[in-house]
Amino acid sequence: MLKEDNERLTRVGPGTPMGNLMRRYWQPALLSSELPERDGAPVRVRLLGENLIAFRDSNGKVGLVDAYCPHRRAPLFFGRNEECGLRCVYHGWKFDTAGNCTDLPSEPAESPMKNNIKLKAYPTIERGGAVWAYLGPKETMPAMPDYEWLRAPETHRHLSKTFEHCNYLQALEGGLDTSHSSFLHNNNLGNKQELRNRDGAPRIEVETTDYGYYYISTRNAGEDGKYVRVYHFVMPWQQMRGAITGLAGARNKVPKLDGHIWVPVDDEHTLTWNWMCAYDESVVLTPEYIADFESFSGRGEGDLIPGTFELKRNLANDFMIDRQVQKTKTFTGIKGLNTQDIALQEGMGPIVDRSEEHLGTSDRAIVTMRRLLLEATYAIERGEAAPGADPKSHGHVRPHDKLIPANANWREAFGDELRAKW
Repeated sequence: MLKEDNERLTRVGPGTPMGNLMRRYWQPALLSSELPERDGAPVRVRLLGENLIAFRDSNGKVGLVDAYCPHRRAPLFFGRNEECGLRCVYHGWKFDTAGNCTDLPSEPAESPMKNNIKLKAYPTIERGGAVWAYLGPKETMPAMPDYEWLRAPETHRHLSKTFEHCNYLQALEGGLDTSHSSFLHNNNLGNKQELRNRDGAPRIEVETTDYGYYYISTRNAGEDGKYVRVYHFVMPWQQMRGAITGLAGARNKVPKLDGHIWVPVDDEHTLTWNWMCAYDESVVLTPEYIADFESFSGRGEGDLIPGTFELKRNLANDFMIDRQVQKTKTFTGIKGLNTQDIALQEGMGPIVDRSEEHLGTSDRAIVTMRRLLLEATYAIERGEAAPGADPKSHGHVRPHDKLIPANANWREAFGDELRAKW
């Protein structure tokens, strides 16, 4: 990759090509549970290089506004959340969720200033357990996101998030790389029955779509035929995968769909959103199952630094790698499926120099994703619509995975299982 293309893909601040593209989509900004009560404490949010404050007003509406008061740039984190507005504690200026100034007590009552003062504010909606924000131009704001997992009942879905100290792109690339699971996520050395261990070089096909692409990973499963997994990449940062047959043993015997959204905090930090939803109404994701799966993934309650979304296992302690476990039990010696991902992604440095890479056939999905993102940045500059922003393009899709006979056609074998059921 050319260095200038790498810069174009990885810089996400206001006014950058990728930043302008990202702002054309609804972004998950924080969990709804982080704002549990009306008139509760504000929460700091950093998104696409911007420092913001979120608060839930007296009517339950969530505001996402500039982190600093427009008067003298005092921090609104310390503000009073009261009577449908956030009041700066420096001079009492008050703003509603739309950024309108509703009170200016430090100025004369007849002052016209109140009508001219505006706090930067972004539209928000709540769906699927998250507060979503739109940071782009009003005239290009798409309809609210409508991914299948957002439509599932609360009893049939779950959402969590973790913080990563690296650029969003290397995290996204890790999620779209299927071949690494045979190595990085081999948590049972010598077990040749596990599907991921039978074939470390899956055949990959990529089919582009109006929302991004879907890709097919096919592994030789020996006497069981072949293991086919269909993923989706939904622009600009989401991976969807099926966990019906499953690569992760007993924990995937609950048929479900899952995936990630990698939202840039800024150029060198990322929020990884982890979602799952049940395959159909017959499967309820119980609190016990969710807790077990989150712990298995390395992001359970006991895996996080209290009061944060940061992992206790991190670069500062080498992710608590156990070299003896690495020799005898697991490929990495690092506990937690997604912790293993984060260790490699953060270990690459804040932003990878992709001009130093040597890519292979297993990187086909990654190469296609980079090309689509680059093309989309130029499309925005030409005044065109952001691909995949319209929920009609992606609301009907779902991932899937299945063991099928060696001579079977995967499209015929999957049938309508790639269409959303929720």
